[in-house]
Amino acid sequence: MQRTRVVVIGAGPAGLTVANILRAASVDCVVLETESRESIEQRPRAGFIEEWAVRALAERGLADRLLAHAPTHTECEFRFEGERHRFPYAELSGHRHFVYPQPLLVTDLVRAYADESAGDIRFGVRDVQLHGIDTENPAVSYTDPATGERRRIDCDVVAGCDGARGVTRGCLPPERTTVARHDFGIGWLALLAEAPPSSDCVVFGVHPRGFAAHMARTPQVTRYYLECPPGDDPDNWPHERVWSELRARLKVDGGQPLVEGRLIEKRVLDMHNYVVAPMTYGRLYLAGDAAHLAAPIAAKGMNLALHDALLLGDALVAYCAKGDGSGLSGYSEACLRRVWQYEEFTQWLSELLHGASSGDPFRAGAAGARLRRLLGSPAAASAFAAMYIGKDVDH
Repeated sequence: MQRTRVVVIGAGPAGLTVANILRAASVDCVVLETESRESIEQRPRAGFIEEWAVRALAERGLADRLLAHAPTHTECEFRFEGERHRFPYAELSGHRHFVYPQPLLVTDLVRAYADESAGDIRFGVRDVQLHGIDTENPAVSYTDPATGERRRIDCDVVAGCDGARGVTRGCLPPERTTVARHDFGIGWLALLAEAPPSSDCVVFGVHPRGFAAHMARTPQVTRYYLECPPGDDPDNWPHERVWSELRARLKVDGGQPLVEGRLIEKRVLDMHNYVVAPMTYGRLYLAGDAAHLAAPIAAKGMNLALHDALLLGDALVAYCAKGDGSGLSGYSEACLRRVWQYEEFTQWLSELLHGASSGDPFRAGAAGARLRRLLGSPAAASAFAAMYIGKDVDH
């Protein structure tokens, strides 16, 4: 048995941000992660971080490599009806995106916590269980991967940052928890191509054959998305079919041809959202995908995880170091304000991007009207830019 102040379950962006904030404030904590360090530092995930999040990480000394190496985006591009339309969201909002794939951020955060600060993080743990989270004496037990022995950590608080498939979300009693869900009824074929980006910004292709997107990841790797039926088999999309559809859906008059390359990842993502409320129960506080999921339509997932983690980390420091529980008592409400703003924006943007391919003439017409208003109305453009970059949405 062992005792610490906080057990953080999950070593993704949320869990590692919480852990680094606690470590910097000399609050004892232990991080438990079911995967290996190599795995969490390599698994492909999101790649766009909003400027407010970068600033917040920088204030805590967690963004040095990000600021030194991450390119920034200030515009996106919509392609529909054979034409291209650049959208200068940074000019309208004063904020930009940083292109920094999640594995790089996770690598930086692990290094800061484990290597530079000697923080306690245990990889490859199995059979994690929570005990007494509705009491003043919560605990977490797990199986040690090296010895096969059960170990128990008593603590004051548990931070559940273990994602959509983790154990912590299931510990919230259903009679006291609401889970709101929305299924978009579509899938995205997520692709990583070993090919330089074909554009200097994110490209959204709105096409009757289905939505398509281009997103730079590194100078040598590009992320593409293709709308497909939910539950589709990636094997239905051989190399030539993928590039044929990308060329068709992203084609515009005068546009440069796509730079093609070997596909190093193909997986189908079914588009759905959920929100758990409240995000707390007893001494358990959820953050990131454990509490809510935003389909990657608007690139909000990692940014929401960081927002949760920054609030939770600061609230835990106030509680553990000063006995001030106000941050923890208001944590769920404060998080959910931004969560619902981002969820609603994701749903709004989905209609704009997928209406043309819905097979419903009314939805297609409404989506076209929405896109033309966005591109033609300064007021609509300003409102979109603020939500797209996450500026001033906590209300």
